[in-house]
This record gives sequence, structure tokens and C-alpha cells, in this order.
Amino acid sequence: MTRHTLQHVCLVFFLAMLVAACGKSNVKVPTVQTCEPSATLPSTPVPETPSPAPAIPECKPATASPVVKIPEYGLLKLANWRDIEEVKQDDLTASWDAWLTSCSGLKNKAAWQTSCQAANSMSKPTQKEIIDYFIQYFDVYRTSTIAGDNNGLVTGYYQPILKGSRTKSAKYPFPLYGQPKDLITVDLSALFPELKYKRVRGKLEGNKLVPYYTRAEIESNTPPLAGSEIVWVDDELDAFYLQIQGSGLIQLDTGEQLHLGYADQNGHTYNSIGKVLVQRGEMTASQASMQGIKDWARKNVGKLRELLNSNPSYVFFRELPGNLPGPLGALGVPLTAERSIAVDPKYIPLGAPVFLSTTYPNSNKPLKRLMMAQDTGGAIKDGVRADFYWGSGNYAGKMAGGMKQAGQMWVLLPKEFKFPPP
Repeated sequence: MTRHTLQHVCLVFFLAMLVAACGKSNVKVPTVQTCEPSATLPSTPVPETPSPAPAIPECKPATASPVVKIPEYGLLKLANWRDIEEVKQDDLTASWDAWLTSCSGLKNKAAWQTSCQAANSMSKPTQKEIIDYFIQYFDVYRTSTIAGDNNGLVTGYYQPILKGSRTKSAKYPFPLYGQPKDLITVDLSALFPELKYKRVRGKLEGNKLVPYYTRAEIESNTPPLAGSEIVWVDDELDAFYLQIQGSGLIQLDTGEQLHLGYADQNGHTYNSIGKVLVQRGEMTASQASMQGIKDWARKNVGKLRELLNSNPSYVFFRELPGNLPGPLGALGVPLTAERSIAVDPKYIPLGAPVFLSTTYPNSNKPLKRLMMAQDTGGAIKDGVRADFYWGSGNYAGKMAGGMKQAGQMWVLLPKEFKFPPP
């Protein structure tokens, strides 16, 4: 082991111990808000409907309070199949392939093997056969927010399509980077199980682990990551939104299509540029949609770079196989349009079927579907919090951007599933 490597290991171990010690102290942190905006797109208005949009849980000002320690999946409470009779009104055959996809990501988890083996043995099951299958192998659990409410927030995301090139030019000047070689990501749970889902990111300077470059530093006139570009695109704001979505398709000037997926992040906190514009008085909250921000950018070209830099978070990508049916989620399987959601994995197991009761974007039209919890997101925090994957392209972007609805969720878990009781 080299001296440099030994310093690195010792530093990481010390850092983990420090974080663990802090986690056990009586440190006070802001309370969680169930109305936190999504880390995906700001809302995009859709044509008005005769009926008003459903009320979204009121956001209360954050106040200092002791850390609330909730056991893993501790917000789930055993319910009854009668509580979700409406699942029978959904076209469950449309969700079946998404469930089989979940099973491919759960094959090494003992609690799921019996139910997944049974599912894989069924050939093109009917609606009734699917209902009977889930009732036979699964129990229903209601999930609540940390504050104890049954209602939470449902937002949307999608896979954008950008135009780009493998080489930089006047037409394609904006880079999308692969994961930097000097980025160090420390999974603290490897040393301390109680710190599950906690990661520290940074880079070494001598024998010190320091914060990684911010967006402003990465996008400076002397970019520190030069040479790590995967592709160059034609629109700076679209490149920014691609990072928020976490994956996307690049239509290359050669006619090929490049599939990019999330690789890592620089460790800095996400800050909504829509919020920044509202706080500055440059637009109202109702105007701070994706389209509204694009309109602002066209009128304020000279201010755009400074606005984007107000969000220090930066996402790095990796190339994915071109034959994937959808972007890869946190479960490691392709997402299915309108059947996959992102959840908080502390409270809902990845891969689980989830009955989601919400409404279509900006309307009261019911949207009640059996979804699969196959992804996570930076702003997807709490027990009743979901990001609805709408698919790729303009329609999906419109629906995702307009979605900021109230919703309720029930989780289906195999009868063999074991977890700490609520």
C-alpha cells in the first residue's frame, strides 16, 4: 500500500467516525417539509381545466427540532386489501412487465424470491390472475409522512432529448462530463450501518479530503475537468435540466442516439433556480416553470450563467447501452414510462409495487395506478413522496413539469418480508 493510499484510507475512516459521532449527538436540525419541491423539473403549466387542482399539503416554516430517528421502513403500517379496492380498476396488465423488471433487480433478495419466481412462471396473465397473484403473495401497508399525515406530494420527471456531438464546436459548445477520476465518494454505511444512505464526496488535497468543485468552478473559463467530456450539446439550459432529470438521450449530429445515465454527483446541495428567480422578484411562483425559466433565459442571456451557478450541485453521467427500453433507475433496472416512481428508500423498499392515488397534472382527474418503486431522487424525502416517471420527449416533459399533486400511497410487500415494526 502506498503512502498516498494509506493516508486516504485513514482519512476516510476518521471522517466516518466523526460523522457517526455527530449522528449520535443531540444536534438539532430543521424539520422535514413534506412540500419540498422536487429535484426534478420545476412545474410547467398545462392548459386550464374546469376543475381546480387539488390542494397540496401546506408547507410550514422549518423550525429547529431534535433529530427524529425512525427505523428503516418504520412509517409502514399493516393495512387491508379492502383499503385499495380501486387497484382493481387499474389496467394491471400494463404494470405487469414493470413488475417483472423489478423482480430482475430483486433476484438476490431472499424475501422477494418466492413471489418473483411465481411471477416469472406466469405467461401473459389476465387482469384477474394478476389480482389473485398479488393477494396471494403480498400484504398491503399504508405509508405516512414523518409528521404522521397520509397525504404527501407527487411530482413528475422525464427523460429529455438533446442535440449534441462528440466534438466541441460553435454549434455544440456545452459539455456533459463523465465521472471525474479525482472524485472520491465515501459510503459511510460500509463502516457504520446506522449511517445507511449517507455519503460524503470530495477530493484529496495533500492528505486532506476537501469539498469537490462547485458548478461555478466546473463551468469556469479554465475548466478543471477538461478531458472528461462525454458529449457536447447545443443548449446550456437544456444541459442543466438534463442534470436535474439524471438521464437523457442525445441525438448526435451523426444520426446516432446516445443514452446517458446518472454516474455521480459533486456532493453539493441542490438549489432550485426557480426559487432563486422568485426570491429576486424576477418572476412569481406560478411563472417559475421550466418554460417560464426558458423564456426568462432568452431575454436575459447575460444573466443565465450566474443563475445556473446559484445551484452548486453538478451531476456526472455515464454512457448506457443503446438498446435499453428506458433510463436505469436506482434499482439498476430500466424505468417504465407511467409505471415507475422514485421514492425515499429509507421508508419504501426499492423494487416494491406501490398503489399510488393522486391526480393528473393541474387537474382533479384521478390517477390511480399500481406503480413500481424503482428509483430515488435528491428531493424525494419522506414516506409519502413520489416522483412519477412520464417517459421521454415533449409530451412527457409537459406532463412531468406540470405535476405537483397531492397523493396517497400503499406499499405491497411479500408475506415473507421482515422489517422493524413501526
